[in-house]
Amino acid sequence: GNQKATHSENSQGKKSQHAEEAIFYMNCRAAYLTVFKSSLENIKSKEQLSLVLQQAGRNPSQKTINKYWTSQTTSLNFDDFCAILKEEKPATKNELLEAFGKIDTDKAGYILHDELCKILTTRGDKMTWEEVTSITKQADFNCSGKLDYNKFCELYLSTSEQCCKAARARLENDPRLRQQHFGNQSGNFSEGITQPGSKPSRKTDHKLPKGDSRAPSRPSSAQSSKASTSTTVTMGASSSRNTKLIIEPDTMKEWQCAQSKGCFYLEEDGEIISHKYRLQLPQRSAVCVTIKPFHIPQAGGKSCGWLSVDTALFILKESETQENLQLVSFTELQNEEMFGWRGELGAGVYWLLPFTTGCRLRKIKPQMTGEAKLLWRDEDGELALTKEFRAALLDIFEMIDLDGNGLLSLEEYNFFELRTSGEKCDQEAWAVCKENFEMKKNELTKQGFLDLNLMEANDRDGDPWDLWVTLLSLGYNKALEMTEACPFVIAVCAERCKPRIKAISLEAGGSQLSRAVCRSVVNRGEAKVLHGSENIFIHTYRAGSRVTSVIENKSENKVIIHVNNEQSKNCLNNRGLKVFAVEVAPKSMMVSQHVMALNEQEEWIYSCVHSLV
Repeated sequence: GNQKATHSENSQGKKSQHAEEAIFYMNCRAAYLTVFKSSLENIKSKEQLSLVLQQAGRNPSQKTINKYWTSQTTSLNFDDFCAILKEEKPATKNELLEAFGKIDTDKAGYILHDELCKILTTRGDKMTWEEVTSITKQADFNCSGKLDYNKFCELYLSTSEQCCKAARARLENDPRLRQQHFGNQSGNFSEGITQPGSKPSRKTDHKLPKGDSRAPSRPSSAQSSKASTSTTVTMGASSSRNTKLIIEPDTMKEWQCAQSKGCFYLEEDGEIISHKYRLQLPQRSAVCVTIKPFHIPQAGGKSCGWLSVDTALFILKESETQENLQLVSFTELQNEEMFGWRGELGAGVYWLLPFTTGCRLRKIKPQMTGEAKLLWRDEDGELALTKEFRAALLDIFEMIDLDGNGLLSLEEYNFFELRTSGEKCDQEAWAVCKENFEMKKNELTKQGFLDLNLMEANDRDGDPWDLWVTLLSLGYNKALEMTEACPFVIAVCAERCKPRIKAISLEAGGSQLSRAVCRSVVNRGEAKVLHGSENIFIHTYRAGSRVTSVIENKSENKVIIHVNNEQSKNCLNNRGLKVFAVEVAPKSMMVSQHVMALNEQEEWIYSCVHSLV
């Protein structure tokens, strides 16, 4: 009985300790984010250190600041800040009264302003006369040339506490601060949140072995990690382009094929949306499914920047309810920029969900190259499209002509309208288009599409604002380069029947795609248990051109996993950060990161440490 009671007390004590630690780190983060945009930012000056300590309810002296910011210090990170706060406790009322008591030797409870001014301007961290005057002018604790230091201490402590409370309230009320998201997790999958950055441990082994291995390195942290595991994968130069796997054998020449174009579009918040497709197979058949970036010949022999964007296709089987799609497979085979899958599918309806990691299709800082001219006026004063804008519109036509027949159906045109204006064109409006613009078989021709855009320009008397809205929403920059979109083409070939493929929607992948990506990594990748934690697994999947890791949390509690890529070489990931943290809900899994080569012509090394915070 006594043993049980002791065990219970110990358990309660540990819970209490964990709760106190959680509150401490929340307060640290709240104070830090009052000064900085992210807890991954560093303190870069003494002034910043003093300011952020004040936000945490400390009032550091110059001596204290110099203790932590020496002549060798160039920056301090969030972990360092937490460590300083553990050392520098906030002043208590007794400590403050004791300090004033050394001046008030008569124990009168007050100090004359003249005496206070003399001490504060000549001793310790010397204050200016103006700074002292600003204190003695405060009516709350001053009267008749005297400072009531009991009242001063009460006000000082309450102000300090209010400052901390305000920082906490700001953190709790602002979801952007509470969960600084990176990547595109959605639905039931936990999203990434910013947590303390870390320095590499001095024990880190900088010699990275070939192949998968467990390095002893582990990031240090003010909040010590309970468990960690390391994964290292070495990829050869051009490994993503040199795999010559045969996707389409000669025997497929007699197979029946269907294809459709589509596009990945980058949203303002970094989310990626794309077309989604329904595939119908009338009978069981051997099938080959491929996806690749769509090549549009560029003027002057320019290369298509989007051809380096990675693509994949997830095949899901439709069951009785669309909400319960089952992952069948995904495109693993690779030949240059094409990814494919070959196998046998039964008769029925399938969903094809395009996917890109976001490593290469991402927001970039616009280069100040000036704005391309879209319109000009001829000798008669009539508006006309410039050569450059006309070429861009013809490229756009190629992108949105999903079936590739050289004409735009109402359905195809409506995907364009939804993307650029958020509205659809109904049958009545389409009939008006038919009266005014060139059509064939009730479908808009290229010339009709060009004339439609010219009409919009005329409606605004040559103001190109609406045209730019269209271009920017389709991934173009002001120099008429497509930098935030990646058109692709999907092909489905079947041996025994005619497959039918149709674009159904244009939207973010959502939970169905997130779940499919996670499941594919768990099914195909290598699993490692997080050392010291039997319920958390890190799954790592190596494809021809990328490495994807998934965190699986089988425990009953949410966990925060610290991810450190500082030992990786020649890599870029979809989160854009070398060090970050993610929160994983109980009994769930989520993508930790996708990683690709920064320079495909050189060897790249993925070396990542996942640690439980």
